[in-house]
Amino acid sequence: MEYIRSIAQLIIALGILNVWLLRFNKTTVYRGGAAKNMREEFATYGLPVWFMWVVGGLKVLLALSLLASFWRPELMRPTAIGMAILMLGAVGMHIKIGDAFKKTIPALSVLILSLLVAVN
Repeated sequence: MEYIRSIAQLIIALGILNVWLLRFNKTTVYRGGAAKNMREEFATYGLPVWFMWVVGGLKVLLALSLLASFWRPELMRPTAIGMAILMLGAVGMHIKIGDAFKKTIPALSVLILSLLVAVN
């Protein structure tokens, strides 16, 4: 089970860092509504720009903390719980605007993986 948890940690951390650092201004099929980048996506959800920076900062911090938890295991559970809370919000935003289930899959997947890491 430790092997599965470690893989989940890597998937979460690298996935979040990819979205927030490498694909921030890129179009993907998973963006909420018809948004073409992260700023437009948060606007689609009816959220202010400052909130985008807060959420992004928290997600990057938590992703880095998940990586650090390989060396500092005491970080793992609180970090995974924090990520799960943020991803629950992401799933909620997709539902709020009536996105197709396909667009919710990445957030839902990270939510499930975060819960897996938190309980093991």
